[in-house]
Amino acid sequence: MTSQWDRLLENAGTWVGSFTQLSSLGAVIADTPSVVALIPQDDGKAMRQEIHKQPPGQPPTERVLEYASLNRSILFFEGGAFSQGSIQWGPFSEFGAELGLIAEPHRLRLVQLFNRDRQLQITLIREHRQGTDPSQRPPLTVAQLVGTWRGEAVTLYADLSPCDRTATELTLVQEGQHLHQTLHFGDGPPFTSTGTIEGDRIVFTGGPQTLQVLLLPDGASATCPIAIEPRQPLFLEVGWLITPHLRQRMIRRYNAQGAWVSLTLVTEQKVAVDGG
Repeated sequence: MTSQWDRLLENAGTWVGSFTQLSSLGAVIADTPSVVALIPQDDGKAMRQEIHKQPPGQPPTERVLEYASLNRSILFFEGGAFSQGSIQWGPFSEFGAELGLIAEPHRLRLVQLFNRDRQLQITLIREHRQGTDPSQRPPLTVAQLVGTWRGEAVTLYADLSPCDRTATELTLVQEGQHLHQTLHFGDGPPFTSTGTIEGDRIVFTGGPQTLQVLLLPDGASATCPIAIEPRQPLFLEVGWLITPHLRQRMIRRYNAQGAWVSLTLVTEQKVAVDGG
């Protein structure tokens, strides 16, 4: 099994793209061109990270990070997908996470951040390796999601317990302005829910916390609570439709006490287009 540091090195190189600031409902507020370079140092034992941004109409900015170890708020999967973020949710602190997926030569990262007033701020980061073409994936639609998806979930644990691998099946059926979801996770009982489609947003109100799924550019989606309720488990999720029949999702889960417990990467293939 590869080490966490080796998995970080899968991200090495220069990534060209942009940081797109979105409203809590997914509307584009601003788009800032960027170049992010991850440069291995000391024969790959250390990393230098250079983040260049060019805000429209403003001077460029540069930030440099250098590190030789990883803190406990970040975990990597084989292939380089990762998440870093809050270890603990608290009612008076900033809370959120970055979730990053890779489909060579492209990378997609999503930052979901609740500020101290519990207001949601979203940043979508779309990147391609320097010297390659940007992604031409269209914005995600409900029609692209409808159907049955089967795959595998790999779960890493914040306490570094051994990882789990579990078969998954997700079926999405649209009826008018409603989207019915049935999720099978391993041998457990199916989980069902129904969301209301509101343009490029799907709202699920049946659980302990109201959730929204935002359909975003580049085949991306963002799932999170509309508002965080104390003493309730919660999760943050990014989805990416890499091809019409291949999708990845990454879920960062917190327990009812607000502690980060796990990170799951689901890789799934569409096996039926009608939800049956």
